[in-house]
Amino acid sequence: MLGEPGHCAMRGSCGRASLFSPELPCPDNGPATDPEEELRQSLISVCGPSFSTGGACCSSSQLDTLAENLKTVSPIISSCPACYNNFRDFFCSFTCSPDQGTFVGVTSTQLTTSGDVAVKSVDFIVGEEFKQGFYDSCKYVQMGAANQFAMDFIGGGAKTADAFLKFMGDKKDFGPGSPFQIDFPRPWNDSMTPFERTPLNCASEDLGSRCACVDCPSVCPALPYVPPPSDSASCRVGLMSCLTFTLTLTYSLALSAFIAFLIFRAFYMRRRIQLEGEEGVALSTGDAASHQTLVGATSTHSAHHLTESTSSAGGLSLHRAHLGRGASLLDPLEASQPRQHKLNAWLRKFYFRLGYWCATKPWLTFAFAAAAIGILNIGWARFAFETDPVKLWVAPGSESAVQKEYFDEHFEPFYRTEQMFFTSTNRNEVGVLTLERLKYLEDILATIRGIRSESGIHLEEVCFAPAGQGTPCVVQSPLVWFAELDSEEDPAWRETLDDCAATPSNCLSEWGQPLLPKYALGGIPESEDGLLYSRASAAVMTLVVRDTLNATRKALVEEWERDLRSYIQDTVVPQAEQLHGMKVSFSTGVSLEEELNKSTNTDIPIVVMSYLVMFFYVSLTLGSGGRVSFLTPSYSDAEIPEGFFPKARYHLSRIRRPSLRLFVTSKVTLGLFGIILVIIAVLSSVGFFSLMGVRATLIIAEVIPFLVLAVGVDNVFILVHELDKQNSLHGPATATPSSNGADNGTAMSPSIRSPSLDDSVPTQLPAEDRVARALAKMGPSIFLSTVTEVVAFGLGALVPMPAVRNFALYAAGSVLLDGLLQMTVFVSAMTLDLRRVESNRLDCAPFIKLPQRIALVDSAPNPEGSAITRFVRKRYAPFLLKKEVKACVLAAFAGLTVLSIIGVQHVHMGLDQRLALPSDSYLIDWFNAIDTYYDVGPPIYFVSTSANVTVRRDQQHLCGRFTTCDEFSLASVLEAERQREASSFIAEPAASWIDDFFRWLNPQFTSCCRVRINDPSTFCTPRDAERRCKPCFEDHIPPWNITMGGLPQGDEFMRYVKQWLISPTNEDCPLGGQSAYGDALSFSADGKSITASSFRTSHTPLKSQQDFINAFAAAHRIADDIAQRTQTAVFPYSMFYVFFDQYAHLGSMTEETISLGLLAVLIITSLALGSIRTGVIVTCTVGLTVLNVGGIMGAWGIALNALSLVNLVIALGIAVEFNAHVARAFMGAVPGSQAEGQKERDERVWTALVDVGPSVLSGITFTKLIGISVLALTRSKLLEVYYFRMWLTLILSGALHGLILLPVILSFAGGEGYALEDVDEDWMRSAVRRRGDEYAPFLADDDSVMSD
Repeated sequence: MLGEPGHCAMRGSCGRASLFSPELPCPDNGPATDPEEELRQSLISVCGPSFSTGGACCSSSQLDTLAENLKTVSPIISSCPACYNNFRDFFCSFTCSPDQGTFVGVTSTQLTTSGDVAVKSVDFIVGEEFKQGFYDSCKYVQMGAANQFAMDFIGGGAKTADAFLKFMGDKKDFGPGSPFQIDFPRPWNDSMTPFERTPLNCASEDLGSRCACVDCPSVCPALPYVPPPSDSASCRVGLMSCLTFTLTLTYSLALSAFIAFLIFRAFYMRRRIQLEGEEGVALSTGDAASHQTLVGATSTHSAHHLTESTSSAGGLSLHRAHLGRGASLLDPLEASQPRQHKLNAWLRKFYFRLGYWCATKPWLTFAFAAAAIGILNIGWARFAFETDPVKLWVAPGSESAVQKEYFDEHFEPFYRTEQMFFTSTNRNEVGVLTLERLKYLEDILATIRGIRSESGIHLEEVCFAPAGQGTPCVVQSPLVWFAELDSEEDPAWRETLDDCAATPSNCLSEWGQPLLPKYALGGIPESEDGLLYSRASAAVMTLVVRDTLNATRKALVEEWERDLRSYIQDTVVPQAEQLHGMKVSFSTGVSLEEELNKSTNTDIPIVVMSYLVMFFYVSLTLGSGGRVSFLTPSYSDAEIPEGFFPKARYHLSRIRRPSLRLFVTSKVTLGLFGIILVIIAVLSSVGFFSLMGVRATLIIAEVIPFLVLAVGVDNVFILVHELDKQNSLHGPATATPSSNGADNGTAMSPSIRSPSLDDSVPTQLPAEDRVARALAKMGPSIFLSTVTEVVAFGLGALVPMPAVRNFALYAAGSVLLDGLLQMTVFVSAMTLDLRRVESNRLDCAPFIKLPQRIALVDSAPNPEGSAITRFVRKRYAPFLLKKEVKACVLAAFAGLTVLSIIGVQHVHMGLDQRLALPSDSYLIDWFNAIDTYYDVGPPIYFVSTSANVTVRRDQQHLCGRFTTCDEFSLASVLEAERQREASSFIAEPAASWIDDFFRWLNPQFTSCCRVRINDPSTFCTPRDAERRCKPCFEDHIPPWNITMGGLPQGDEFMRYVKQWLISPTNEDCPLGGQSAYGDALSFSADGKSITASSFRTSHTPLKSQQDFINAFAAAHRIADDIAQRTQTAVFPYSMFYVFFDQYAHLGSMTEETISLGLLAVLIITSLALGSIRTGVIVTCTVGLTVLNVGGIMGAWGIALNALSLVNLVIALGIAVEFNAHVARAFMGAVPGSQAEGQKERDERVWTALVDVGPSVLSGITFTKLIGISVLALTRSKLLEVYYFRMWLTLILSGALHGLILLPVILSFAGGEGYALEDVDEDWMRSAVRRRGDEYAPFLADDDSVMSD
């Protein structure tokens, strides 16, 4: 009767619904009967002692079927007794309980093939307590071999208790499961009583129900709290970090106070002037004469009234104003000379001698240089590019590189993947899959299977086959879920796909394992009823290929992969788009290396263009004297025929005519020679380091030419500009002074006016002397900048990443060689060019000599200088040195520093692989598809290297499913970490080989470990009949138990583990080790011990560079924790670790490298400039420049990595170049007045800006901008982001700090100056010449003789 205790609802077997379907029970509401003794014993054996008394509602055939089903599920869930016993109790009660009729009711019947009436559907009433307890006891049980949960197999991945029961109750026509429908209604019929039992709890102290940590999180030991990584600062005030808030508030308050002070001072001064009234005006008028002779100026009136005095030491008749600071008629000349800097004096002497030697022996210099260059370029015979990404981007001695090498040697290298993403080209289409497209995917796979390389290699020979060579390959795609796609119809295929994707265990793949939908589908939409797998936005096909360390074998694999890539690229991609409306994004095992080294990434036209642009710029600006004039001013009176009317003669004199002098004074050949020297320096550096075995990279080929061109041409400008000044002072056009001291000269440098000189002071010097003096003047500055740049590049070589280290070495060598060539070979070239100009020969055709008449026209140098020189002298320098302007500059740069510090906080680490690829690379689409559709994290292995797994103690350090395993064993800690994936980045249960191996020995699993009955020393094979075999540990003493007491050790352990590794993993025994653990153990050479073993799991899906960095750090933290707790050596390994190892130390490395760089700058500049105070100022300015670059990195989204670190170090060296020339000119500037303190420093700053400011602007800033700006056209995002953007920022920041901030700081705190000249005679000449260099802003009379 329905709902009556002691009665059944169904019993026995009434046949099959179809030929291949399982047996169906008969509806039977009769009373339960006492089973016979044999059935009773079977019932107790299968369902436990609770059925030792009382009746039963099942037959022996039903019990046999139940036993088979329990046998199938036992290896999956028996590791957790609570789950297994609840599962057994649930189905035993449903099938055999004597009170079956109280909670089971037949709702429909059907006819079997034999014509009998059988059950079609039933209602099973289950109480809430048992239902929830049953689900809770099983939901965390793991099936480690597959890195999945048992719930994925027995419950379809159910997330609730109701979904769990529904999955088990749904009808299954084939495989494990119910052959009829079981419903679990809510609410139920009042006449029925729900099935109620007290569910076993996995955390119970009873050994019959307690589960291990890996299957029951509630019994896991508590690990110390580890907060999840966060991109934002932990301390925040609103939307700002505490540091940003503090800096912003402090700067705002300081700026407000400064503005308030200026306003107060303005009102105060105005009030003071009003109070003084007429008294102040009278005083000002009465002292007008004194205003004409302000400190730093010499008025016309005072100049005319200076008396001459004859010096007893030299007999020179000089104006007192010409002697400079400290000179007087009574003071000895020696006492008025500035202090000398010994290093500067030595450098000047050295460079003068070097310059004079090169100038007097140019051809010998060329010969020596050619010989040295030839020797250096011998190394080109050993030139080679490094293309292996690992050898390029991984430091050879890094921890991850060593661990990767260990893993590859002891286990096989990780698999190579060939992967395709199929998405619809129609964005409005819902889902990519159709039956037609699935058949097209099947055709693609069939074609791939048929691809044979030139060496005859095909997929089956290279693929990963878990069951061994010749067995099915692992090919992950939606096709796995269809037994026969041709038999599918539309839309029935969608139901098949949805069912298989929802319950992968019911649709096993060819290689015997279920395929989870996340590996085959992407972008799966969700509805109220669940996930709509057949409407996924992307279909994924992945072929898994074995990798190898054997070079010959690997070459064959790569050959096949190249053929595969060609087929996909040339056939599948266009065909899928044109015929099927699908976009294909793909990658093969050889794709990354090929694309990273793709020839289109070299951008040769851009390199050529940059050199051409620089050539034209150099040609047009060198030696122009500040203005390029293609026309002579006029016809002279002598050239106008007599007889012209006065008015006609006047107009004719105003006509301008073409000038041939331009073709003499131009520097096209000299500029081209300077650029050729840059190319020679690069080639020689490559030759030298190739000889040393340092391999080149494509980054070197692409970037070094730009860098050295931008850096090297600067010195060309500086030397040529200084030679122009020497020509103005001592060239042929300089007039010889008369005996009475009258000033007849007309030749001027841009900042010097010719004074009245005594005949004993020579004004004209030979060309060789002028060239030597130019090098002596600028050589120390070039030395300072070159040494600093080479040191900075050398510090970049401290970065262990080969691609970056080699780049730094090649760059340092190129800059050093370029500097040496410019101070020797280019000096000789300048001499030859100067001789050519003075002999009136054409620039590009020196064999053509112009007539003397043409040579005389416009031969005098331009007295005003270039437009830039006039601007700096008359506008910029006076404006910058105003008190108000200097205050504003300091305030503005303080604000810029605050912004830079804020920006630095937003700089993240990483290097997106897409940036390293050509912009048109097909891999970019594949990386985008990975991010968008592939919700799978990289696999990770925890490798134990020192545990002796044949010894019980070390076994307990590793295992996790037995009662005597360590509380914090490797398996237990990995499970505990998995439960906090936000901190650990571990997503899946770990595959613990030692637990599954020991469970494989469990005699309850009669289909797993078997030996011959008549010969227990011989293992049974899968083909051996059951009657001939018995479980391995059936008669073992001590017996197998969960306390590990009877588990094997020593030689017995090795015997069984070797058999386990060749035992197939299949439905009969899912614990077999062949498929899941075939590569998990590494044996010693003699095979008598295990040297290493690995525990496999996977990371959470990692989408950003920060995710990868955090996952790397988390894995190493976990491994270190396990090693400390178990006292065994453990390390983590994943494919990407070798590339992200650098980020573990990059932060500290950046701080150390930049600190060392700044220390080097401080030492070098302090020594070279002869002033610690000025060296500190230059170092601080350089540091602020680098800080500014770091701030822009944060604002522009440029990540910190080895490339950007080297660029920051390079920034140190190049920033010194912007500052060194100004600082050295400041230190050597001797003011033309007796000013002291602030005014004296202002005069020296003005002199320095006028002297070298134009060269810094036109010869350093503009050349670097031109050299780098061409990189904006590159097709490589890597070059654009990490070279163009960073170097553009560096150049602009360096120019701003060097030409604005540095002069202002020097005017306040610059060190005491010294004479740049090294002998008294030179200083004397300089002191006399500086009459025209007096500081214009201090002049009281704009119309004085010294005013512009």
